Amino acid sequence: EVDNSMDSEGEGSEEENPDEMDMIWIFSRRFQLSVPKLASGRRVVQELLSDLLHVSHGLFSDSFFPVLEPVIGVGSAFEGWSPREQNVVYRVLVPLNPPPGHAFHLELNSAGQMAARTFCVRVELVCTCTREQPGKNMVCFLHDSEEELKRNQVASLLYTLCTGPYLDVEKIALWFQTFVISAWSVVPQSHHYDVKVLPSSRSCKMKLVKASGRSLFVETIFSVQQGDSDIFLSSQPTEARLPPSTTWLESYAVAEAKFFRLVARQA
Repeated sequence: EVDNSMDSEGEGSEEENPDEMDMIWIFSRRFQLSVPKLASGRRVVQELLSDLLHVSHGLFSDSFFPVLEPVIGVGSAFEGWSPREQNVVYRVLVPLNPPPGHAFHLELNSAGQMAARTFCVRVELVCTCTREQPGKNMVCFLHDSEEELKRNQVASLLYTLCTGPYLDVEKIALWFQTFVISAWSVVPQSHHYDVKVLPSSRSCKMKLVKASGRSLFVETIFSVQQGDSDIFLSSQPTEARLPPSTTWLESYAVAEAKFFRLVARQA
């Protein structure tokens, strides 16, 4: 009798809760519906950033702004899932490389109070006297006279997007936002979307709107790679409190994205 009562009690406890099953069905259904939409959105975002970077390379080839490298998709939308079906934000990292005549040196902040490790990116001028290319008159910020630099109308990165000797996140964000607005009419996506650059002091947030009214949200986060690793310094803070404009936060987002892609391929 005791055994029978335990069996019946166990059966009752294992009965499926209808409300719980409905909730599971709703979430699984939303996930299934979001997968093709996310894939389509990812293609649009990757093509857009690729086209913008192509324009930037032509526009800034004779200047000394940071060199924008191919974007890296990070976050849930690039991992193939999203906690919500509407207003999905597609986040990408844009690695920055130093322009000719400059070098980046990463300096760890020892007195930071952020949860993640923080760094400053010190910009150093390097000699380019021996790097002249045929047909190009390469300036050297170390050895050319101030009069010659003025005559060539060139300014080093230290005078454009730095505060003191350090790369300034907020100046980079404003520079890139201004570039997107000025370059929008040139990229093919301008025929299908209107763009609105949303307020952001440390990244570039874009809202793309089709004629149908459908919106696509993109956030471009600036980054500097640590050596040849998958660890980057990110312009995006992980806390509500904004750090100083010359502070960059250590990010493992790229390493995590590669890990999730590897797991997905092996599943």
